[in-house]
Amino acid sequence: MTTRLSGAATYQHGSEKRVIGNVLRGSIGNLIEWYDWYAYAAFTTYFAKSFFPTSDTTAAFLGTAAVFAVGFLMRPLGGWMLGRFADRFGRRRALVLSVTLMAGGSLLIAVTPSYHTIGIAAPILLLTARLIQGLSVGGEYSTSATYLSEVATPGKRGFYSSFQYVTLYGGQLLALGLQLLLQALLTEQQLTAWGWRIAFGVGTLAALTVMWLRRGMDESESYQREAGETTGERGTLRALAKYPKEIALVVGLTLGGTVGFYTFATYSQKFLENTAHIPRRQVTILLFCAILVAAVLQPVFGRLSDRIGRRPLLLFFGIGGTLLTVPLMTVLGSTRNPVGAFFLVLAGLVVVAGYTSINAIVKAELFPTKIRALGVGLPYALTVAIFGGTAELIAQALKSAGHEPAFFWYVAGCVLVSLIVYGTMRETSKTSELEERREDKH
Repeated sequence: MTTRLSGAATYQHGSEKRVIGNVLRGSIGNLIEWYDWYAYAAFTTYFAKSFFPTSDTTAAFLGTAAVFAVGFLMRPLGGWMLGRFADRFGRRRALVLSVTLMAGGSLLIAVTPSYHTIGIAAPILLLTARLIQGLSVGGEYSTSATYLSEVATPGKRGFYSSFQYVTLYGGQLLALGLQLLLQALLTEQQLTAWGWRIAFGVGTLAALTVMWLRRGMDESESYQREAGETTGERGTLRALAKYPKEIALVVGLTLGGTVGFYTFATYSQKFLENTAHIPRRQVTILLFCAILVAAVLQPVFGRLSDRIGRRPLLLFFGIGGTLLTVPLMTVLGSTRNPVGAFFLVLAGLVVVAGYTSINAIVKAELFPTKIRALGVGLPYALTVAIFGGTAELIAQALKSAGHEPAFFWYVAGCVLVSLIVYGTMRETSKTSELEERREDKH
């Protein structure tokens, strides 16, 4: 039985063209959400004094950093709220809601007057906007991971779901690219006075466009079938509590992956500037190029997982991350050659791709449809908030204490924990309900 939902066409698995269209609309929304998320970090140096007292630059930066951290901690709440919403009311509706929240948060940042104009209300409105964006990003991951996995063609789920991280990297690249463009077109004074608002205005318009596109997405067949068969506990914590092993697996899967990702994809920028002492513009360019290559690798690794399974790629990441993190980071900290630094960062991102390219599909394959979005989103968001969100803080604290190499061992240790999980878990592509239900139907 297939249920037609209001505003969405009935989904037909047999049409590869419709699959591609749905994946594109789901993925581009993820790209814009992550652009909006990264734009905050990219333009902090320009808007910090607009929201906090201008007499103390350090205090202004600390204020914006604190707001960023609070937004990060909202992600578990977003994973719970929108994951529950997606399991109860549909993936499409949750994805529309998610990008609408992001548009609202970006618009609020773009139009909020400065501290000089409205006083303490300025940082309060900034905090409110960031809380909204945190909810949005937390819910976007769980819902898009679930949606892309469910609408993908059987046998190509790894390939299609990998576009979640293609667009995550893409959002980071867009934010960096716009920053470079505005730096070329505007003076430093113009960027500080008003130019930074352009970034959030662009994000608002893009998010509103995606909201309109997502309204025409097909609901996943898995959800439509489940909606017609079950009610009651869909998307509840009580239902999720019946899957303690799967919850633990999500935490174990994510722990090393999120620490490795934030180390090589984001912290490496500050590491190259402060430890390797490579000029900032060169660091921005080499990191941009490395992330671009990493984005291209995601579907390659995802398609490979469809052929050989998910565990081999996870083991590739686990073994590589455990053995190579310390030597890679040690050499990276002593290099002064931007080209050499590019290849070292890229090597780290290639290893991390063993996790990032398939993490969405692996987690989606662990849970049944009625609890999939919440099961993917909540334990993932909690793990990312606790370990991914603190990675840079731990790195900076150890550097300040004169024990920077200890951070390299910390990252390797986190990956080792995940490696143990990868070595003992089942091959999810062979036991997933996504495929079992497909076989039942025929």
